[in-house]
Amino acid sequence: MSEVPGGHSRQTAAKPFWGWHRLQADWAEAIVTAAGVRPGELVLDLGAGTGALTEPLLDVGARVIAVELHPGRVTRLRRRFAAAVADRRLAVVQVDLLAFHWPRRPFRIVANPPFAITSPLIMRITSSDHRLRQADLLLKRSVVRDRVARQQGHASGFTSSAALELPRHAFTPRPPVDVGVLRLTRRRS
Repeated sequence: MSEVPGGHSRQTAAKPFWGWHRLQADWAEAIVTAAGVRPGELVLDLGAGTGALTEPLLDVGARVIAVELHPGRVTRLRRRFAAAVADRRLAVVQVDLLAFHWPRRPFRIVANPPFAITSPLIMRITSSDHRLRQADLLLKRSVVRDRVARQQGHASGFTSSAALELPRHAFTPRPPVDVGVLRLTRRRS
């Protein structure tokens, strides 16, 4: 177990830390719209929860891989989006985000990942050999501002920008911190 700011502990995959803030539907739609997702694009929803982002991603015609570790939420995702799973527009994968294998074809990420794994997830995204085009990640606003100011990830081929800021009431329960969307965009060679 490792210590996480705020006195919480991040547990290993054997005993996951289930801190979770459900995103409201209107904000999920705004995030997907701001991300500019197009029909037919492959999009990963990392930390999919019960599908707040999955639904508007499917609505715009994206092909979605919803990645979620919590067994109850995986079951709920599969039931809620049974038609999309049957049509092969959605795959629901139960795995730790830090162990997930990236797709081999070009993809995007639009996600609300657990705050407790922000640093290792961003490091994995920006240092992996994959075909990611753009990632829009809901993170603590302070992290978004810091990464944009420092342009962390730039050396690895990504630029950082702040795409949106969300009020705390966009989530249930309200998080104890302000939230923003960090956009990581692959630089063209």
